[in-house]
Amino acid sequence: MPDELYISDLNMSLAEKINSLPNSPGIYQFKNFSNKIIYIGKAKNLRTRVRSYFQKNKPQDAKTKAMLDKIADVDVILVDSEAEALILEDTLIKQHKPRYNVMLRDDKSYPYVRITNEDFPRIFPTRKIVRDGSKYYGPFTEVRYLKQVLKLLRSIFMFRSCDLKLTEESIAKKKFKICLDYHIGKCNGPCEGLINRDEYLTNIRLAIQVLNGKTKDVERMLEEKMYRLSEELKFEEANLIKQKLNLLREFDAKQKIVTSDLIDRDVFGLAKDGETACSLIFKIRDGKLIGKRHYIITDSRSVSDETIMQLTLEKWYLENDFIPKEIYLSCEPEQFDYIIDWLEKRSKGKVHIFIPKSGEKKKLIDMTNTNALFIAKEYNIAQFNKEKVIPHQVLSLQRDLRLKKPPIRIECFDNSHIQGSELVSSMIVFINGKAKKSEYRKYKIETVNRNDDFAAMREVVFRRYKRQIDEKKELPDLIVIDGGKGQLSAALNVLIELKISDKVEIIGLAKRLEEVFKPDYPETIILPKTSSSLRLLQQIRDEAHRFAITYHRHLREKRTIQTELTAIKGIGLKTAMRLLNEFGSVEIIKTLSKERIAENFGNAIAEKIFNFYHQEQLK
Repeated sequence: MPDELYISDLNMSLAEKINSLPNSPGIYQFKNFSNKIIYIGKAKNLRTRVRSYFQKNKPQDAKTKAMLDKIADVDVILVDSEAEALILEDTLIKQHKPRYNVMLRDDKSYPYVRITNEDFPRIFPTRKIVRDGSKYYGPFTEVRYLKQVLKLLRSIFMFRSCDLKLTEESIAKKKFKICLDYHIGKCNGPCEGLINRDEYLTNIRLAIQVLNGKTKDVERMLEEKMYRLSEELKFEEANLIKQKLNLLREFDAKQKIVTSDLIDRDVFGLAKDGETACSLIFKIRDGKLIGKRHYIITDSRSVSDETIMQLTLEKWYLENDFIPKEIYLSCEPEQFDYIIDWLEKRSKGKVHIFIPKSGEKKKLIDMTNTNALFIAKEYNIAQFNKEKVIPHQVLSLQRDLRLKKPPIRIECFDNSHIQGSELVSSMIVFINGKAKKSEYRKYKIETVNRNDDFAAMREVVFRRYKRQIDEKKELPDLIVIDGGKGQLSAALNVLIELKISDKVEIIGLAKRLEEVFKPDYPETIILPKTSSSLRLLQQIRDEAHRFAITYHRHLREKRTIQTELTAIKGIGLKTAMRLLNEFGSVEIIKTLSKERIAENFGNAIAEKIFNFYHQEQLK
């Protein structure tokens, strides 16, 4: 075993596996002890890259250190080139969504324009990518701009909005009828063959050019068509083209002009504010800024500018089919030659990458960098305000329990009974670390007639969240089950049955050693006794227990009243309650003299109660 490989946290078979990896390009997948993929990466040399994670004395950021503690296995997929590895890495990350693949993660999701893979394609916005041959354009960071573009395209090219399965055969058989869209001038009526497929696809290709910001070419084409129709004395048709041309020119005039040379280019800027880095892309088409996109890195201390630029270029051009002839960068990417080669293969043409140092091109870079810095500062301010609002103990609980998001709303369940009698459950709510008593709920178990905590937990969790789903009410961020693995498993099965196990997180809290159980975690989590997260969990658990015990005692006392005091002829429920409030319990009332009861309740009631409990003495 090589000396430089750090294996103190690895089993021997894993260390041997890492050392036997090939020196080939490919994808590596780190897995945890539950065989779940927690990180996916690409490498030009798999063996060197994977070994680099475990080298002695190599500085690692907090995320990587946390990941290394959970690695139990590594799988690799070999490919022919680094470019193939890049594409496969992107596909697998989108498929598996590994926990530690957070580099260049967006702080929001963006919509795309989808052009369907059909004989008569549709064009519409979407946030979901479907791999069925459809083409996607975007992402669009400004929804208002996206709506304007789609409205313009629909007005000019009149593509269909219906989801009919249109084919030339189905149209020839006259299976469909035109709808209102045709009558109001928003569709050319392909469903009845009022526009042939070639002409329809020509309109779609022109719409794609507008989506790519190439409005000048479309303007010239429409203008030529308008003049040709005029020469053919088709004035009505020419006027319709003129109206579309005016719409396109009006839209084009609203775009911000940033260069005068009408060249297509992407400009990549980069800025850092503290530990936060922001990479920003400006999409410039025909000299106009038509869109932008940014990526955030929250812990950029151990990541170089060259690495960030490399990742940004890869991610951006994996998401976008259109690659302009000119690309401006604020710094050189990590693998400059590889990036150029990859982009030219994708675009099937020459791509020029510049790192401007002066002149107009440098001004574009400076403008992009300034905007990137502004976004990074805004992100930090937003995170600061967010953390300011969320109590420290809630954030600590998120960190210690490895939760996906802060547990703002926590719901806790507890059962209470005495030898199986009066089986009840409580559900209490904590919001932002404070009890919300108005949302507490108590349950009398209906389907369990014996001392079965697991069955009782199943019932109460099902009743709670079935109703929440039916009434479309808020689900908690975290569910706490007062109990061990058995109760946790019972509750988790209900969440799976209700199909919400992926929407909420759940833990079990054992009373004896304050152990925390999490699904898919082979070992329990032991929180430090002085930690604020443990104190919050104890407070929540104790409150759930108090609420359950209170309800149980109420039912038990009610049963005691109804089976003993109300059994006395002439003693009703109200009088029985007054007696209990006055003397404390039925056992004390049994020992009282007739005179003592009469002091507060009169001779008639005193005589009935005394005679009932002392019948044998009176005989």
